[in-house]
Amino acid sequence: MTELSTIYKLSLIAVTCFIQACSSSCPVLECWFVQEKAGRGGGLTGATTQEKSLLHIRTDGQNDESQRAPKDINPERVYSVIDPAGTLCHRSLNPPRGSVTKPQCEINPFLPQPSSLDWVSSLTESGLSPVYLQAEWFSSAFQGLNEQLGISTITRSPTGSKEHSVILSVTTKTVSVKSRLGEPVQLDCGFWINPSSPLYGAGFAVEWRYQFRGRGRLILAYDGKTDRLADTQEEGATLDFDALHEKGNASLLLQEAKVLHSGTYICTVYLPHLLAQVALDLEIEEPPSLSIHPSTLPLAVPGQTINVQCEASGFAPLPVEFSWEIKGADGKSKTLDSFSVTGHRQAWDRTFSQTSRLEIDTSKLDLGRGGELTCVAAHAGGTRRTSVTLNVIGFSSPSIEDSMAMVGVALVLYGLIKFVSWTFTSSGSAEADKQDKVMSL
Repeated sequence: MTELSTIYKLSLIAVTCFIQACSSSCPVLECWFVQEKAGRGGGLTGATTQEKSLLHIRTDGQNDESQRAPKDINPERVYSVIDPAGTLCHRSLNPPRGSVTKPQCEINPFLPQPSSLDWVSSLTESGLSPVYLQAEWFSSAFQGLNEQLGISTITRSPTGSKEHSVILSVTTKTVSVKSRLGEPVQLDCGFWINPSSPLYGAGFAVEWRYQFRGRGRLILAYDGKTDRLADTQEEGATLDFDALHEKGNASLLLQEAKVLHSGTYICTVYLPHLLAQVALDLEIEEPPSLSIHPSTLPLAVPGQTINVQCEASGFAPLPVEFSWEIKGADGKSKTLDSFSVTGHRQAWDRTFSQTSRLEIDTSKLDLGRGGELTCVAAHAGGTRRTSVTLNVIGFSSPSIEDSMAMVGVALVLYGLIKFVSWTFTSSGSAEADKQDKVMSL
């Protein structure tokens, strides 16, 4: 009986540990609770307050008895968040214990309301406000470690309760995207609707907007309830509509990346009276193409000054950093500092070009017979190099190899002269002997 009791206790402990291990895969998130401060008379002044809060993430409705608020957090700001999809249990939101770097989190009160946008208005065309909306609503934004994940959620809580249920979540796995010119680009955006909510199956709408330096434009808008695209769709931008309806995949597809595509993209998903959005940054990085002018350098003599220029073209964004180096006949490289850089110029496709001009004083460089001149352009999209050969003639200090070669040539010439001299001397002596014999006869 004792053995059975012991086994039962051990089994109970094992099950309890297993349950705790499973629930521990979802994080406890430190968050900022931000809300507008109410002014006198109940009006809003526009000022905001922020308090530390704590979110205990779970995938089910089981209460966690261990929810205790740290001393620096108001117990009224400790919430349970039920996320059946498990989106908030992503590893990027759950750093190792003791980690200095933590995910970012902000929670705000949210007021459900209908939208007047053409591609959203069909979701609330009845004009009625459902009883389901009579609750406390919150909008939360999360960003995982190393920009692995961006999430926006709308949660509902019965009035007076601290248990929030995720009704809508919008997610992106491409918070920051880099692309080369001309390549297809996919900006990730997906959404999930809680099947237990009355809003599930009531229709949705998707909108993509672009922002850059305070300016913005609509890229694409789609009414999922009426299966209708807005007339303002930008050329070359589209959605996978099958994946949108079947999997909630609202990713934006750009057929061909251009410089004008660099900026911030906002993916917004609408439900009746609700919306959630995530922001993504796209950077088009195109390294420069380099060319040296003149492409073939003229022969130089010691003391001569040579002007060379290097043009970097077709790159984006700014800046590009130039440097020059020369490798002598001895294989050693030297950095050259006597160069200047012009201002940048912008082409029709919004790529940039810039030129560096270099002066080479051959009297100040011990180049021997010359060397390889290289222009280097360092850019965010990659470093590029191009080279040209520099030949110097009439140099004052020949190399050992050249000296040996000249000695060899001198010896050959000396031997050739001696041979010719000996040949003529020998033939002259033989002719003189002939003449002497004839005269003696």
